[in-house]
Amino acid sequence: MENKNTTIAGVGAILVAVGSVLTAMFDGDPATAADFASAIAAVIAGVGLIMAKDAKAAPAAPAPASTTTPGA
Repeated sequence: MENKNTTIAGVGAILVAVGSVLTAMFDGDPATAADFASAIAAVIAGVGLIMAKDAKAAPAAPAPASTTTPGA
């Protein structure tokens, strides 16, 4: 967890997905159907956000050695 923002977004995506399925299942309306495919996709996206390695600046490459010979 290098960046808390992506972790928070991942947890939020998972909570919204689970919440929408639970709401659809227990709202008391038999005509309401839970969308499990969207919920699974959102959970996978949330896990991806939690596991993401955030961008970091690449270390500077060392300066190349001089190929010329002095006094030539």
